[in-house]
Amino acid sequence: MPSAGWRNFLAAVGAGWILLLAAGIYYARLKQIPFVLAAPLLAAFLIEYAFYLVPGFAGVREWVADRIPPRRLALCFAASALAPYLVYSLATGEFRIVAASRLAALVLALCFWYIIRPPSPSSDLALLSLVAAAMVLRFFKQIYTAPIPSIDILGKLMLIRLYASVMLTLREVEGTGFGFLPTAREWKIGLRYFVYFLPVGAAIMLGLGLLRFKTSLTLLATAPLTFLGVLWVLALGEEFLARGLLQQWISDWTGRPAVALALASITFGLTHLWFRDFPNWRWAILTTALGWFCGKAYSEAGGIRAAMVTHALVVTVWQTLLS
Repeated sequence: MPSAGWRNFLAAVGAGWILLLAAGIYYARLKQIPFVLAAPLLAAFLIEYAFYLVPGFAGVREWVADRIPPRRLALCFAASALAPYLVYSLATGEFRIVAASRLAALVLALCFWYIIRPPSPSSDLALLSLVAAAMVLRFFKQIYTAPIPSIDILGKLMLIRLYASVMLTLREVEGTGFGFLPTAREWKIGLRYFVYFLPVGAAIMLGLGLLRFKTSLTLLATAPLTFLGVLWVLALGEEFLARGLLQQWISDWTGRPAVALALASITFGLTHLWFRDFPNWRWAILTTALGWFCGKAYSEAGGIRAAMVTHALVVTVWQTLLS
């Protein structure tokens, strides 16, 4: 009989597939996307969704790690990372050998990093730099091409769950609190630091000329969905990197949590220099401040889920009222 972790995982996969199928079919009809294009794209998203859930279910993650040797597990991670790309690109005629080779190079580097190199501060920081570079330099826009816009989200989803899987199983990082569902305590902490950030963020935006109100009934109506999307993708990926890994590691290496909080916040802000137009110093300053409040939420909660709540609430308010 499957364990509770496996049952919960399979239930989440099944429920998600139903929702994704319905949403995908509706979107394809709304945009009049041909079946020959919509079907492989939807199949790729369904595959990616199942793999995306794995690192968030500790029972499933540990079951896999206990039964598959590290080298074979790294190879399995690599194959799973390439599968969605191959499914959609081969079926839609978007496959390009150069793009596939570049994607494979990134995937293999991530998967076999700790197989080839033992963990160390230099090794850890180098891998974080590689992941951050892939994120901020829009690497996946050059790989995932299709007549439909924003297909590169497939690559972004793959990257988040791939480096999470590598860090949590091959690197065996502990204490990050990686997961999708915050506890009641984490919701409270995340909400509190969101409230603390609001006057600071508003003052910074006003001083930098970023405070411009702009909204619509559609944006307001879809705000809950925006929040969940940000919470489970953007905030999950960025908070795991900045707080769960970088801030935790610097704190462990130096023994000075305040220094770790400051350095992680500054680094988080600097990665946003590439937001829209480079160098976007105004956005880097604002996100450095946000990083500090997210870091405080992470420290108090002892995991990234509270920081994810703070992060997702701020981004949702910005996208709903200010963007």
